Amino acid sequence: MEVAFVAPELRRLDELTGEVLCCALFEDERPPLGVASLVDWRLGGALARQLVRGFATGRRGEVLLLPARGKLPFDKVLVFGLGPRAGFDEAVYRETLGAMLGTLEGLCARAAVVELPGRHAGAIDASRAAELLSELTAERPLHEAWTLVEPPDDQRRVAAHLGEERRRVRRADPG
Repeated sequence: MEVAFVAPELRRLDELTGEVLCCALFEDERPPLGVASLVDWRLGGALARQLVRGFATGRRGEVLLLPARGKLPFDKVLVFGLGPRAGFDEAVYRETLGAMLGTLEGLCARAAVVELPGRHAGAIDASRAAELLSELTAERPLHEAWTLVEPPDDQRRVAAHLGEERRRVRRADPG
């Protein structure tokens, strides 16, 4: 999988093109933070309204599809629920990242812009998030390219980890 990076800023997201933008939200996170807050702002409070109505909650395993065409450079925004912040751990990260991968496969979206689960709140270290991303995507070759939403310092850490992982795989594969 090819990986690029973008800073978590609305003007940077506006420079991209793509079919799908993925982000995540904690159940006890109000107002939304991270990319979810940027999406909510650009969509005129559409996410916040769904939260107030109880249609979306941020519960672990929840997936909300928001149409974005015309307001963002993506057709769709997928918001994944992470459950309560205090309950977030690597198991929740893996589960949510697996749900992202599966949902994107179901949509036949081979490329996406993704804020990795919990990264907007620093709930998982950037290097560890990259390591788990490598593990999970190694088993799912349908994803061609992701643009990860990360602050510049973490972009370097994630890129270094993913580069080392690619080198390790190449050394281990004699053919």
